[in-house]
Amino acid sequence: MPVRLRKLIGAVALLALVMVWALLAMALAQSALTDINGFVATLYYIVAGLGWVLPAMPIIAWMSKPAKAKSEAKA
Repeated sequence: MPVRLRKLIGAVALLALVMVWALLAMALAQSALTDINGFVATLYYIVAGLGWVLPAMPIIAWMSKPAKAKSEAKA
């Protein structure tokens, strides 16, 4: 797969991941975390805000793989 196409697919996947993650985090915060104190809420928002990075790491690693050499692609 060409590098440009891989990066395009990866960018779309990352955008989708961030949007879904944000919607799930907001839904959980509105449904389950309404009657908690401020410290626990702050911890939740820190974890939820940074939590998308772990699932994004494999996508970024896949995007940044170098292209195969032409001699390897034919073999």
